[in-house]
Amino acid sequence: MKGIILAGGTGSRLYPLTKIINKHLLPVGPLPMICHGVEKLRQAGIEEVLLVIGAHSAGLYAKLLGSGEEWGVRITYKIQEEAGGIAQALGGARTFVQPGERFVVLLGDNLFEDELSVHTAAYAAQEKGARVLLKQVPDARRYGVPVLKGERIESIIEKPKKPPSSYCVTGIYMYDYSVFEIIDGLVPSGRGELEITDVNNVYAARGELGYAMLKGWWTDAGTLQSLHEASARLMGGRS
Repeated sequence: MKGIILAGGTGSRLYPLTKIINKHLLPVGPLPMICHGVEKLRQAGIEEVLLVIGAHSAGLYAKLLGSGEEWGVRITYKIQEEAGGIAQALGGARTFVQPGERFVVLLGDNLFEDELSVHTAAYAAQEKGARVLLKQVPDARRYGVPVLKGERIESIIEKPKKPPSSYCVTGIYMYDYSVFEIIDGLVPSGRGELEITDVNNVYAARGELGYAMLKGWWTDAGTLQSLHEASARLMGGRS
């Protein structure tokens, strides 16, 4: 499989830290945030990695990661010209993936403990469709929440007032090439973006959205508090 890390965005919740540097280059524990995703992909045996980044700090990404050789991968860079949502950023990656290939997508600010290899193996064994990873959280109202039906997800409800479960959909996705056709058919949401939840709900409506649960810790390191917590965990302060 190939790997894609989406690392665009403005990082407004981390301002003023992100005034002069992209949030995915901020330190989390011993490494810049983006390096954790690269390392997770490498550990899963994924050698070809695409980084989708904004023009802001593009030179710093290249200086930090280069060709990827030092990190045991081969890195390709793609500039996201404008912020149009996660699905829009993913749509720009279609030239990196060939028809028939499957791939893993990570949101660059999602940090987690689990190894990816068990999940990529499960996806490879899945007949068709997509796969997402879930995590039980104390307040599911802040996230996209799955309606579970056996080994499949029936639908995902974005930030529901009354969550149907205590699980959230993390920023770890696995797709086949048909995801690009789905993205082409999306209509922008009320905030003018192409939403990844809409993509996943197309797969869910087909009965093709599988899932698994993360066992270790997971965080969306997009706020000062979660950034601090992630650093503490990665430095051994928490398990």
